Amino acid sequence: MSELPDWMYAPRDEGWFADDLDHLPQAPRHTELIDGALVFMMSPQRSWHSRVVSRLTAALETSVPDGMLAEREMTIRLDKRNRPEPDVVVADAAYEPDRTRFTPDEVALVVEVVSPESAHRDRTVKIRKYAEAGIPHYWIVEEEDDLPVVHVYELDTTTSSYAPAGIFRGRLERPVPFPVTIDLDSLVPTRPGRAAD
Repeated sequence: MSELPDWMYAPRDEGWFADDLDHLPQAPRHTELIDGALVFMMSPQRSWHSRVVSRLTAALETSVPDGMLAEREMTIRLDKRNRPEPDVVVADAAYEPDRTRFTPDEVALVVEVVSPESAHRDRTVKIRKYAEAGIPHYWIVEEEDDLPVVHVYELDTTTSSYAPAGIFRGRLERPVPFPVTIDLDSLVPTRPGRAAD
């Protein structure tokens, strides 16, 4: 069994803290912190996932009101021991070129595009953590017959948990957190054998 590099050992008994991520240049891209543990995305990213994330970010960027921005793969410092990296974040924040994270009070919408290695975290762990942090809107994008399907959730502030607000295929149209309409089928190229609309 090979030994881990020194940088992979937590600097304290309680594990890693959210601010530690800014001082780990050796960590792979897309390293997250969940409950004080580093989570690495080690498997290659699928083209479907990459295209959905890129095109969804672009679609949201054209819809956000002035003063808001859509960013892909930017961490959120939920608390001292949790700093996940959603696929897309929409934040009520100014652009800062050196920014490495958002805080929950800045975030209006979090989007996770499910991949096989992230499915459990996206559907169970992150949905709970984002809700507990008070993030008002959460979308989970699943793959169905090669096309994106968006499961939309809104925060119930009474219970600090998300309530389902709809499942969208083909077209997503929502009035919150800002008016947005997205042609979901256009987020991925038409495959041979799949008719274009």
